[in-house]
Amino acid sequence: MPSSTGASGSGATNPEREPLLSFREDGDTESVSSKKYASVDVRAAAIVDEDDFEAGLEDVPDHKRQLGLLSTASLIFNRVIGTGIFATPSVILRSSGSVGLSLIMWLLGATVALCGTAVYMELGTGLPRNGGEKNYLEFIYRRPKLLVTCIYAMYAVLTGWQAASCSVFGEYALHALDPSHPISPNKARLAGVICITVALFLHGAALKTGLRIQNALGLFKLFVLIVIALSGLASLLRVKGFRLENPPRNFEWDRMWEGSLAGGANAFVTGLFNVIWCFIGYSNANYALAEVRDPVRTLKRAAPLAMLSVTLVYLLANVAYLAVVDKDEIVRSGRIVAALHFGKLWGVGAERAVSVIVALSTLGNILAVLFTHGRVVQELGREGVLPFSSIFASNKPFNAPFAGLFEQWLVTTSLVLLVPPGDTYLFMLNLSSYPLALINMFVSGGLLFIHLPDSWTPKKLRELRTSYGWRPPFRAWTPIVLFFFLSNIFLVAVPLIPPAKGYRVYETLPYWLHVLVAWIISLAGVVYWYVWVVWLPRRGGYVLVRDWVRDDDGTSRRVVRKVKVP
Repeated sequence: MPSSTGASGSGATNPEREPLLSFREDGDTESVSSKKYASVDVRAAAIVDEDDFEAGLEDVPDHKRQLGLLSTASLIFNRVIGTGIFATPSVILRSSGSVGLSLIMWLLGATVALCGTAVYMELGTGLPRNGGEKNYLEFIYRRPKLLVTCIYAMYAVLTGWQAASCSVFGEYALHALDPSHPISPNKARLAGVICITVALFLHGAALKTGLRIQNALGLFKLFVLIVIALSGLASLLRVKGFRLENPPRNFEWDRMWEGSLAGGANAFVTGLFNVIWCFIGYSNANYALAEVRDPVRTLKRAAPLAMLSVTLVYLLANVAYLAVVDKDEIVRSGRIVAALHFGKLWGVGAERAVSVIVALSTLGNILAVLFTHGRVVQELGREGVLPFSSIFASNKPFNAPFAGLFEQWLVTTSLVLLVPPGDTYLFMLNLSSYPLALINMFVSGGLLFIHLPDSWTPKKLRELRTSYGWRPPFRAWTPIVLFFFLSNIFLVAVPLIPPAKGYRVYETLPYWLHVLVAWIISLAGVVYWYVWVVWLPRRGGYVLVRDWVRDDDGTSRRVVRKVKVP
């Protein structure tokens, strides 16, 4: 295999410079240590040794670390509070069958999210680099090299993370224009496409303007939820101006549990997926830890602060909805429950105003998600993982990752336009949630393996675990890691169970379709890995080598490059 002298010049082989497959040669790689790759002048600078891997992970110039405690907490808070709390309570209530069980589902979702927060705090403090799950999967599942990277890349590229939000934006925007008439599915889809297109050009061609709008929209999300929560509590307490002539009886004990589990286990899990989607974002700061000041200390404070605040506000908002709107009306409402809440209190005019507010909040979420995932695609291009890497890695022509943003726009728009009306929102929501459950299952399962005591593992596995050298500054309690792992196994397995007779997950689509699509994406990652890492190198007479390199701005990253076999 190509040899590496490393930074110390000792001549020891650095595993980070080994070919990605077990091909050996006696040549020297220094002759190919400088070349043009993905529009970056790659210099093979061995900035870390294998024994000092953790130190290299934090090798970031100080001027790049611009995020403090509040900014880091805002990354999580603004990502979590998107469309879910406004759009999904009706879906969750329908899936659970009763008011009481729906509230339990919200508590379960919050518990899973808080356990996930602890898991990602441990991983983030142990590997404080940009990239999130990609880094953790690569760290834990090291063989075959680049396999998990390729699978993750397929999810990053092929999953339309903003599609569900675009569907919600279209419905709320049209409801604001005319709350008295039913919403046309085709018009709602067109409005969603217009929304993601505006977001594309804001972040792709007018970056500073897009960021200003994104930040401004994020600031009032909390305000909207506080208003909803306080108004609902005021209605429960019969405060003047919030008193209803015929208040709903949702909290009467007998009525609270009517219809529980009417749709069976599959319906319950579908609802739980929707709850968990509302909490998605607890790992959002992990994507940008290289830009956080004192990342270990900051993450340990910011993540619990953000997620505990979200949990409290979410529970209060659900109580507020149920205090004002009757259960049956919520279920029939589709996804306009927040607008119905204000309409009941202050009339159709208020309902229209709230629809405008929620549509703008949804736009803010679309901007935030497109901003981050466009950069995930760019980073995969910068590492040489994707085809046409030079295009995806580029910031031309507007000093923004327009190619990565456009790729996300293309996938999202295709999903919004192609999924049949009536099933659009729920299918796209499940298609985003199920892959996350798969990723979380493998991430937490790998971390659980590292946590296991020696007496529970064979000798060979003990040696493998020791090779990780895992000493994170924050360590999650092992039962929490186990619960998060088991909860994700549950979320991955139960959607395969047929729904109860008379209950349909989708109106026209088979109940298992989102599961099939997710596993097809995984299989596509495996096929892509085999072609790129195994088949093409054998035919082309080269090996792939992964290097640590340093860019002109002082930041380090990893790239995959070809080394010709002499």
